[in-house]
Formats: sequence, C-alpha cells, structure tokens
Amino acid sequence: MIMHAPILYIPHGGGPLPLLDHPGHKELVFFLKTFASRIRRPSAILVISAHWEETRPALTSAARPGMLYDYGGFPEEAYRLSYPAPGSPPYAESIRTLLADSGFAPTLDPNRDYDHGLFVPLMLMYPDARIPCLQLSLLKSLDPAEHLALGRALAPLRAENVLVIGSGMSYHNMGTFFSPGSQADNDKGEAFDNWLIRTVTDPGLSCKEREERLQNWQTAPHGRYCHPREEHLLPLHVCYGMAAARTPLAALVFNSKVMGKRVSAFLWHDAADQA
Repeated sequence: MIMHAPILYIPHGGGPLPLLDHPGHKELVFFLKTFASRIRRPSAILVISAHWEETRPALTSAARPGMLYDYGGFPEEAYRLSYPAPGSPPYAESIRTLLADSGFAPTLDPNRDYDHGLFVPLMLMYPDARIPCLQLSLLKSLDPAEHLALGRALAPLRAENVLVIGSGMSYHNMGTFFSPGSQADNDKGEAFDNWLIRTVTDPGLSCKEREERLQNWQTAPHGRYCHPREEHLLPLHVCYGMAAARTPLAALVFNSKVMGKRVSAFLWHDAADQA
C-alpha cells in the first residue's frame, strides 16, 4: 500500500527568533519541536519558503547548500546558526521534471543556500540535519491561481515520502508585530484567522468553494491588513494545490500567538500515514 506523505503549512516566526529563546515564540517552538514525532520520517523535505521569489519556479540543486542569513539586526549568534542537511540534486531534477510536465518552465539553482524559512523550522523539527532538503521558490507574480497550480504539479511527490512544508506566516503585517496594537487591530487578525481556518478545514465547503476563497483571499475579512504583501500566505496555496485531489480538508494543528498575533498551522494527511 502506498503511504502518502503529509503536507504542512507552518508559521516560521520572526527571523531567527525561534532559535534565540524569544518569549514571543515559546508555543511555536514547542509545536515545531514535537511535531516530527507525529508523522513518519520523510525521505526528503521540500520547503516552499516565503523568502524566495523568482520569475519562474526555481529549485535548490546543490549537494551541500550553505546558509543564507537573510535577516539583519540580530545578535551575533544568529549569524553562526548552522543546518548542514544535504541537498539532493536527483530530487531537484525529479521535481523540475514534474513542474515542466505541467507547463511551468522551472530552473535549477546550484548557488542558492538555505534561507531562514527552511533552516529555522527544520533546526527545531529535525535537528539531526540528516534528511535531504530542497527549497522551491514562489513566483514573483504572487498570483494565487498560479501557486495553486504549482501545488497541483507537485502532487505526485506524495507517493515518494517527500514532506512538503509551506513556510510562511498566516498573519504577516510586520508593522504590528512589535507594538501591542488596539483591540480593534487584534480583532482584525482574529477575523482573518477564523476565515482561513474555515477555508481549509470546513467540510461544509466544496472543493470549488475552497479554491475560490483562496484565489480571492483579498476579499476575506481584513485580508490586506493581515497581509500587506502576500508572500507569507502563498506557501499555503501551494500546499492546498498539492493536497486537494486526495485530502482537500486540512487539520488545524497549531493556533496560538506568535509575537502577540494569532497564527495557524495546517496539516493535510491520510490518517493511515501518521507515525
């Protein structure tokens, strides 16, 4: 029997702060540290990071990617973090072929290193750094329909025990993270979070309705307030596109506050595929 790999959309937190004992990340750190025990160990991990955009889909293809410290203003230790997980040129080529067969024009990038959308959560989830890892870029168009299609093209990976992680934040208004905000502002975030949870977990929605909601996410309550720019939301679209044909309903696996703002994580999986 084929065991289909799960698909996970997560908040990766504020830069390296989850790795620096930041109090606003305590619950997220606990979730990430304990999550891996809930699923089978994957053969490889593919991360769609909010921190990489290209005109065409791009994949890391180095055998040994380095570290890309794509943040600034943090303590010196944030620039000594290391996640020496191997890459996988064969998996990169396989994924490139899948995308090309679906009409994309993907590229392989042997020079791209792991950005914090990958190494921050994986240092907590799989600290042994032994599982081959790859990153897939978002598209500069930021078109939700294109990102849903990108996910559909990746669907065959589920039969190969590749854990796909959409690494972003379900709330990402940077200007509000470091201020308490009014109750009205916090209510906006809660309203969008509730809308997103219903969109991906409510069995009362048809697949067509669910996809229409994701394509038109800007019409959600306070959508543009919560995502002035949508790069941290679109990894979820890739995850849903990949999951939709087999397991369109997600499970809410994390719903708590990060730096004072409520965020969510979602898992698409077959019940038989749990650890």
